[in-house]
Amino acid sequence: MEKIFKAEWLGRPLIIKTGKVAKQADAAVWVQYGETVVQATVVQAKTEREGIDFFPLMVEFEEKLYAAGIIKGSRWVKREGRPTDQSILTGRMIDRSIRPLFGKEDNRDVQVIITVLALDQENDYDIVSLLAASAALSIAGLDWQGPIGGIRVGLIEDKFIFNPTYEEQTKSALDLIVAGTEKKVIMIEAGANEVQEDIMLQAIMAGQKEMQGAINLIKELQAGVEIKKTPRLVAEKTATELEADQEKENLLNLGKAWLEKNIKNILFDKIYYTKGERKAAVSAIKEGLDAHLSQEGLSTEKRNFIINKLVEKMVEAEVTRAIIEEKKRVDGRALDEIRNLSAEVAILPRDHGTSLFSRGETQVMSIVTLGAPGLEQSLEGIEGQSKKRFMHHYNFPPYCVGEASPLRGTGRREIGHGALAEKALLPVIPNKEEFAYAIRVVSETMGSNGSSSMASTCATTLALMDAGVPIKKPVAGIAMGLASNADMSRYEVLTDIQDLEDGEGGMDFKITGTDAGLTAIQLDTKTNGLTEEIIAKTLTQGRAALNQILQVITAALPAPRAELSKYAPRIISFHVDPEKIGSIIGPGGKVINKIIDETGVSIDIEDDGLVIICGANVEMVEEAVRQVKDIVHVFTVDEVIKGKVVRLLDFGAFVALNANQDGMIHVSELAPYRIDKPGDFLSIGDEVTVRIKEIDEQGRINLTMKNLAENAHLYKDERGKSSGQANSGGFGRSSRFNNNRLGGSRGGFRRQINNK
Repeated sequence: MEKIFKAEWLGRPLIIKTGKVAKQADAAVWVQYGETVVQATVVQAKTEREGIDFFPLMVEFEEKLYAAGIIKGSRWVKREGRPTDQSILTGRMIDRSIRPLFGKEDNRDVQVIITVLALDQENDYDIVSLLAASAALSIAGLDWQGPIGGIRVGLIEDKFIFNPTYEEQTKSALDLIVAGTEKKVIMIEAGANEVQEDIMLQAIMAGQKEMQGAINLIKELQAGVEIKKTPRLVAEKTATELEADQEKENLLNLGKAWLEKNIKNILFDKIYYTKGERKAAVSAIKEGLDAHLSQEGLSTEKRNFIINKLVEKMVEAEVTRAIIEEKKRVDGRALDEIRNLSAEVAILPRDHGTSLFSRGETQVMSIVTLGAPGLEQSLEGIEGQSKKRFMHHYNFPPYCVGEASPLRGTGRREIGHGALAEKALLPVIPNKEEFAYAIRVVSETMGSNGSSSMASTCATTLALMDAGVPIKKPVAGIAMGLASNADMSRYEVLTDIQDLEDGEGGMDFKITGTDAGLTAIQLDTKTNGLTEEIIAKTLTQGRAALNQILQVITAALPAPRAELSKYAPRIISFHVDPEKIGSIIGPGGKVINKIIDETGVSIDIEDDGLVIICGANVEMVEEAVRQVKDIVHVFTVDEVIKGKVVRLLDFGAFVALNANQDGMIHVSELAPYRIDKPGDFLSIGDEVTVRIKEIDEQGRINLTMKNLAENAHLYKDERGKSSGQANSGGFGRSSRFNNNRLGGSRGGFRRQINNK
């Protein structure tokens, strides 16, 4: 039986439906906000997965083009294919929001599938999807400590806007998504245009407060439906099996006793500066425990069982304890201290811009490639078609962590880390009018031990400046961590976390920004959420770290280079009257294709009249610019201009002033004396200097060659005998017409629309 729950939330109806569809799932809901509708289903396996040390949660997000009334643009493939980057990022955002609230003892697979069924182009689907996942989990009978809510926060004219529409988002200086419970914040995803830390904190906490309306409706759902626990197929244990369980517990207690006595001394008897040294220390703990257990007469199997179950878990616990109680880190740093930093640029000889940034053992090389605007990435999804001019791609090869494993292509991690750095840098990227290039950056992770995504942000900043991209300001990034006890009554915020410090009771709080404010935030937590106090301390401590890293960046390269690499293509952009676009293109693309063929450039023309010309040879680019500007040139009376003779008639000569515009010299205006026939004085192909004598109402241009010093070499004597012509040659051409309009195929050029 279908049940419907409704509430007014932030000025729009929020509706949750369950009991009508997908009845074989453990839970299924439809959540509607405005006319955007999302379905979420939850299924938990009946049996446990053996031998895993992680919670087996699968979150799948599906964009369905029918939701927006779209048929896939591909000619051959109409079915939805590989998930878009945006759908992958949305799925990751939901996963990061719900995962911390699952119980740790249940190893049964849980799959959450979120499907967008309808999109109204006003209410964003990601918040609705987050609420749908929360609602479905809340009635699935799982060991999950929800519900949670989610909200988007914008900032327009110093005022917070909650769940802004698509139109409002284009005007906002902040794009913040917050997920949380009634009292705490669990997940943050934010992009910002240099928003200051105190404003960001206010936005986060305001969002956490305003999401309570959605949480309350999910609680009504919980109270209004019968919740059935997913049956757990566990056979009743025999007496022998129970005895074996007791033996395992005794073995673990034996291991705990030795570790509690010795682990502290081994971990903190010296300072372990590198990941290799810390691994060696952990290995020493395992070897010491193994030797002790061997003396106790335990078999290899039993010893391995104890070591695998206890050591790493208790090491993390000891690291956390030392931080909280003694303010001590394994590598000897202060809690707010960053590892050694280094940065350099121009490390490769031919690439357009390069850099190498290191923070401790985390090291990233970024490479910039500049291209013509037509090389922008085209995007197609349920939000429609768009283009992306700045692209950041992140790679994480196995060698960066000292492993050997197959290369499987780009995974969710790579997409997520690349998108975060891209979001961090986007606010400082110049617009197309300032810098018309398509910009692609690839960050190669050379070594990873603590937030390679933030290192890629720093490396990309430097590579962009090395390439001569006039970014507005350098951007730095830092990863902040947390050490806390079980009830979070005691905690410490850590700057620049690494390996052993990312344990239970921790967080990964990534912060990026300029010297003026924040540009991106991403929070994942392993706790049941963060308080306002913890968030505030993290932002303050993170700002100090950003300032320190910015000093290292500007020491390596203070500002963007004034000149581009000699290997980068050259681009010249300028605006023309939009009414002149047709003249540049010509009938069937004839005019523009001729320029492209002659110069080898690419030409992009936008509807607002922005013309972008790109080519490898600067002289050819400049020639193409000249030709285009000649075409759109507005002629005026008395203007002196050079042109080529293209046609001779008995009454005068026709001169091409540009590709689309001819003017006529009457025979009486050829010379200061009588000329009988224009052909006696000029030849087709001659270059002459003319003055515009008149422009009639129909746009026809009358010219004169009289009284121009540039033509003196054509005159022989006062009787009008020609001394010889200017260089002859060329072929005659058909008469020209003013105002050639666009028609037919546009051929080999690109006319881009709404691509800023």
